[in-house]
Amino acid sequence: MRTTNLFVMLALMGSALFAQEAKKDKDIKAIKDMCGCYEVKFNFAETFNNAKDSTYTGSPVKRVGGLEWVQLVEDNSDKIVMQHLLVVSDSMVIKHWRQDWLYENTELYTYDKGTTWKYNRYAKEDVAGQWTQKVYQVDDSPRYEGTATWIHEDGRSYWANVADAPLPRREYTIRNDYDVLQRRNVHEITDSGWLHEQDNKKVVRKDGAKDFVLAEEKGYDVYTKVADTKCLAAQTWWKENQQFWKLVRTKWDKIFDRDEDLVLYPKVDRKTLFSYLFSMDPNSSKKEINQVLDNFLAEGK
Repeated sequence: MRTTNLFVMLALMGSALFAQEAKKDKDIKAIKDMCGCYEVKFNFAETFNNAKDSTYTGSPVKRVGGLEWVQLVEDNSDKIVMQHLLVVSDSMVIKHWRQDWLYENTELYTYDKGTTWKYNRYAKEDVAGQWTQKVYQVDDSPRYEGTATWIHEDGRSYWANVADAPLPRREYTIRNDYDVLQRRNVHEITDSGWLHEQDNKKVVRKDGAKDFVLAEEKGYDVYTKVADTKCLAAQTWWKENQQFWKLVRTKWDKIFDRDEDLVLYPKVDRKTLFSYLFSMDPNSSKKEINQVLDNFLAEGK
């Protein structure tokens, strides 16, 4: 009887392990399905406001489109790195945001406000089966991070999470009346590509005060798959610049590996970090790149 029970227990454990690996394979496929060449439509509209001032004016509706190449940079069973590149023309490509996906990751940098991110460590059981999405600025500095489970049900594959983030460029260039964009991000794979849906809250965050939600907005970014040949300019650009950005990522990884809160200077000598990096020669040395990034560390040098 004991032998039979042992066999049953081992069989159940084997079945559970197989199911877990099959689920993880689906997750990986969904994540990597976001790579390739896409025509993108970015749509944002403010939906509600809680302003105490009757003269409050919300952000205008934003509708823009473009061509974007999503380059697979790293690919292993526990980490997938994808770089977004905007194709402006055959001769102009702009490095856009980056997203990393880490399986059962226990370390996150949570955005606070200003240029501060708080280091947090999670228990392994709290992130079991989950993927962390880490989103980075164009200069590979952090934006926001969140962990959640990919869901594959009823013919759908999607991932949803809520995370605090800095104001996006479309906002901080026109307003300064709130401090944090609390983002509810949904990434869903579709028959024609993928969808990045957002339900965001514009949060006023001050020391010693309770967070105040000034307004809310809806984001709807539609990625429609097109032939990879339409993004040849981005593919060529990446081949010519990938070593430079690998050195940048390596330096950032060393900064993150300190496992402590991160505070950055928004500007050095009146220039932003991306201004420095974008103007550097693609063949710049590791020492030159490291020095630029070190100059922006406000704490923990």
